[in-house]
Amino acid sequence: MSIFRRPDYQSDVTQFITQLKSDKPNLEAEQRQGRALLWDKTVDRQTSAEFAAARVAQKPYVYHPQA
Repeated sequence: MSIFRRPDYQSDVTQFITQLKSDKPNLEAEQRQGRALLWDKTVDRQTSAEFAAARVAQKPYVYHPQA
């Protein structure tokens, strides 16, 4: 070992995350379940295309009914 080697530095945030993961070992699994619930969705391309085709164009000036 070199005499110039510094001890391994860990920031406060890194220490907090390490402590949190050791306190709650199932934390990552819970995060993955939450992500799957909200974000990981399959997209039906046919339905998306139908919604896009059925969209009505907005009038240029929405606050005036005859425009």
